[in-house]
Amino acid sequence: MQYGLLGKSLNHSFSKAYFEKKFQDLHLTDCQYSNFEIDSIDKIKSLIKDTPNLVGLNVTIPYKEAVLPFLDELSSEAKEIRAVNCIRIQNGKLIGYNTDVYGFAQSIKPFLDVNHQRALILGTGGASKAVAQALKKVGVEIYFVTSSQTKKTNNTFFYSELNELVLNAFKLIVNTSPVGTFPHVKECPNIPYQFISPQHLAYDLIYNPAQTLFLQKAKEKGAITVNGLSMLQLQAEKSWEIWNA
Repeated sequence: MQYGLLGKSLNHSFSKAYFEKKFQDLHLTDCQYSNFEIDSIDKIKSLIKDTPNLVGLNVTIPYKEAVLPFLDELSSEAKEIRAVNCIRIQNGKLIGYNTDVYGFAQSIKPFLDVNHQRALILGTGGASKAVAQALKKVGVEIYFVTSSQTKKTNNTFFYSELNELVLNAFKLIVNTSPVGTFPHVKECPNIPYQFISPQHLAYDLIYNPAQTLFLQKAKEKGAITVNGLSMLQLQAEKSWEIWNA
């Protein structure tokens, strides 16, 4: 049985190694996990056609939203979020799920306290929607941060609008953008780090590198910092559960 990760550039990903170890631990000699790099989401059609034993896919940047028109069904959560990171292929049908919500919710739970009732979500892509859904479920008020004029809404800040007042009001900051991912380790989201405090929790969905520049700068100000490795592991296990249901 063939599984894999669908994305544009997958040099940074640990998913292949994670599942290969899982197959080894479970003595599953008939399972394979591959990286499927495609430069356009349209190529998912030929990928499915050319890989007849494909039963499950994980989906990463930049296709979590773009893949939706190519799916036959969506889980209730994926339908609500309008973003998919897990596909089950069953009887020729592509069924989309979102396991990021579960992975993020479980991984951040031990770190949340009374200071973290309002969150800034950096980025507005598919992963940001999963993070927003998870935080809303536990009563956290969320605002997105974007540099795109077309994505400005009532609950959105531009990066240029972030100041001391905003960061004092939002003690949870979640980076869902790809800024800072290997190999671009000297980059970080453009926020005023000088206003981060020990009451802040900085969470980066990136796990390669383990300490992004975003997390390093937040840590220097005394903030609690968490990377996305445990989220990756949790959402991967949930994907495996879905594929084998």
